[in-house]
Amino acid sequence: MAQIDAFFKLMNENQASDLHLAAGKQPILRVKGELERIKYNPLDNDSLKSMLYEITPEHKIKVFEETGDVDFAYEIPGLARYRANFFKQNNGIAAAFREIPGQILTCEDLGLPSVVKQLATLPRGLVLVTGPTGSGKSTTLAAIIDEANKIRKDHIITIEDPIEFVHVSKKAMVNHREVGMHTRSFAAALRGVLREDPDIIMVGEMRDLETIDLAIEASLTGHLVFSTLHTSSAPKTIDRIIEVFPADQQAQVRSTLADSIRSVICQSLFRRQNARPGDMGRVAALEIMIGTPAVRNLIREQKIFQIPSAIQTGKRYGMQSLDDAIMDLLTKKTISAEEAYAKCNDKSKFIQFLKHPPADFTEA
Repeated sequence: MAQIDAFFKLMNENQASDLHLAAGKQPILRVKGELERIKYNPLDNDSLKSMLYEITPEHKIKVFEETGDVDFAYEIPGLARYRANFFKQNNGIAAAFREIPGQILTCEDLGLPSVVKQLATLPRGLVLVTGPTGSGKSTTLAAIIDEANKIRKDHIITIEDPIEFVHVSKKAMVNHREVGMHTRSFAAALRGVLREDPDIIMVGEMRDLETIDLAIEASLTGHLVFSTLHTSSAPKTIDRIIEVFPADQQAQVRSTLADSIRSVICQSLFRRQNARPGDMGRVAALEIMIGTPAVRNLIREQKIFQIPSAIQTGKRYGMQSLDDAIMDLLTKKTISAEEAYAKCNDKSKFIQFLKHPPADFTEA
């Protein structure tokens, strides 16, 4: 057993989502979204480096020494997988670990709206799951891929950095590829994937122009493509994709994106109040945009600012705004008014629920 495994077991016992280890500091867990220090002496650089290198593949150590940061996955059989990131800071080495549950939660387990589950049945197109870092994008995406795995006799290929959730083939055949280990980059994997007879392609993250371009192209050639972006709303997601491209290409990209987009799911995580035993510590609120003809026309005609109105009027298609999802959680007393106010878009809708409203809520 590696020395660091004791921290992972403590992490699991406390239902922590993340573990932070840094030279010169005490170990820290993130529990229900908040950092909590472990009663442990501050770690010195040499002992922490030795502890971390014990679980690190040789080629990843080389990358870290050369670049100052590296990503990989680590697994403790019977416990969980962990996404690891090492980086250098002023006191020496540091690491952040995110726990990836061994069991993939279903859409029902996560309490996702039924329309999210239905995305697994789409024949083709582009589906994006977006949100800030740590908002549960990978968990939601894994639930959708799991649904496709259960109901479709198709070939699913995932391209990730690193591989997070491991899907065992059910009705579908699932192949996982890790950037840096099985392929040089997301773009390189996407260039080759069309020769691998895929039906569904999952791209862990659309990081750059080439990856975005290839993902859109794959979605237009009869494939169902899932991916993630770090954006905070459906309109901002559309803008982000278009603005990645040079100005002289944006009109064409707007047209192809309008043809390919099937859905954008943007989510935020909230601390659950009055959680009962067995409840997850946090709950997600989702903004859901469906690529209806009306929404696609807005993208094509450069009227992205009208998408929020289309979402409001598209409830019969399963669309919902983030604020409506937050209000539903607040009404059910699942989350506190303070949590709702902190992460909503329209503060004026939620200020009435605060016991101590700020003097100027427009700046909150």
